[in-house]
Amino acid sequence: MNRTLILIGWFFLLIIIWFATTAGEKHLFPSPSQVLTGFEDLYREGLVVHIFNSLSLCFISIFLATIISLLFAYSWPIPLLKPIAEFVTKFRFLPFTGLSFYITMVVHDARSMQVWILVIFLTTFLTTSLIAVIKDIPQEEFDHAKMLKCTRLEVLWQVIILGRVDYVIDVIRQNLAITWMMLVTVESIVVASGGLGFLIKNSDKFMNTGRIIALQIIILLIGLGLDAGINFLRKALFRYSKI
Repeated sequence: MNRTLILIGWFFLLIIIWFATTAGEKHLFPSPSQVLTGFEDLYREGLVVHIFNSLSLCFISIFLATIISLLFAYSWPIPLLKPIAEFVTKFRFLPFTGLSFYITMVVHDARSMQVWILVIFLTTFLTTSLIAVIKDIPQEEFDHAKMLKCTRLEVLWQVIILGRVDYVIDVIRQNLAITWMMLVTVESIVVASGGLGFLIKNSDKFMNTGRIIALQIIILLIGLGLDAGINFLRKALFRYSKI
């Protein structure tokens, strides 16, 4: 209760500061009325459709990246395949622009281009995080499985896969923030499929600061909603999770 009251207090203080700093003729940020006008303009230009385009791109990308990353991570304990998984993690240091350049040479459809740019980018981070989860499994859990005379496949299934599903969901939640952040950048590079990045690029082109702040608020609220939704799902499915 106290935390809620503190958050509400800070929110109203922020609103008051916003009104006070934009009251004059010259100000750095757009006024609340300009932002409200930006919301109205965006809605008339099909904001809802663009939001669904961005959400579908986000979910498709995170789903494909998760599947690929899980394959790399679960193959990491196998000595023969371990170098491959570790090699994939090194690609997270590649610049985003260079990655998109080579993908455009192979994929020509705008939507597929956006998806695979995000999938390749996310796979490197997801694989790194998932391998870290596996590394943190206590040796006692493996010893317990061996005492029960579990085969290697049973150890993989019971200890690594089923035993760490809640951790995997939390890793996906953390990387979803990266996905949502990079989504706007990808959509602004490849604008043919629309989305929130497309709207931001158009607003930036015409220096419409009211629309830009309105879009930033929308992106922030959707991102917070996705994060809270996945966290709620994890806690509902795994009530005794230590995370």
